[in-house]
Amino acid sequence: MIQLAAKYTVARMMERDDFTKRFRSGIPISVHEFLYPLMQGYDSVALKSDLELGGTDQKFNLLVGRELQKEYGQEPQCILTMPLLVGLDGVEKMSKSKGNYVGVTEAPSEMFGKLMSISDDLMWQYFTLLSFRPLAEIDLMKQEIAAGRNPRDCKVLLAQEIVARFHSQADAEKALEDFNHRARGGVPDDIPALSLEGAPLGIAQLLKQANLVPSTSEANRNIEQGGVKIDGATVSDKAVKVAAGTYVVQVGKRRFARVTLA
Repeated sequence: MIQLAAKYTVARMMERDDFTKRFRSGIPISVHEFLYPLMQGYDSVALKSDLELGGTDQKFNLLVGRELQKEYGQEPQCILTMPLLVGLDGVEKMSKSKGNYVGVTEAPSEMFGKLMSISDDLMWQYFTLLSFRPLAEIDLMKQEIAAGRNPRDCKVLLAQEIVARFHSQADAEKALEDFNHRARGGVPDDIPALSLEGAPLGIAQLLKQANLVPSTSEANRNIEQGGVKIDGATVSDKAVKVAAGTYVVQVGKRRFARVTLA
């Protein structure tokens, strides 16, 4: 590690834009923050990399790899950066840690619903970065929407294309049916079924144990916002205890479970 650190200067490290801004603003920069680009850069040395890909936010780290390769007597790699995909919140880059992502292993209906939730404006970035459709076809869609076409129609095409890529065309068609069914207040056909014990069970615990929320605090937040239903009836009291029986439990627009409580 010391030998690696000797290959790169503090002055070069401070060329990173956010380091420069933080230093000028008197915001502390920890030593370990210098180690990340060094270790990522050393990956290029260890692999004798010819080409490294990354998002635009990784440009500095990719360039460190080039410089370290020179120091180790290697031909510097070429780098290729790509635009960042904005997450479902329309603000931050898509990230699992931020909870604003579409998982490639998610169920077709969940994937479809998440893609349909993005804004009409954000839809175009998703088309550009994710769709295999020609750019000319995407531009034509924009013109048609400007002329009065419903943006939802185009969003459906995008969601179906993505679902079909990671699942199948049949799954994409079924996901659209489920989405329309839910939009009319219905319940999807393929919701998970599970059995729980402990009746009568507090509603927050029921939601957590049914894997509909990650925590009881998240359960309570959804109840406060009117996003929890049992058999179609909204639950507004966080103190509710659910008796033994079988129920269709819903959180938000897309999370469902058929729960048998004993």
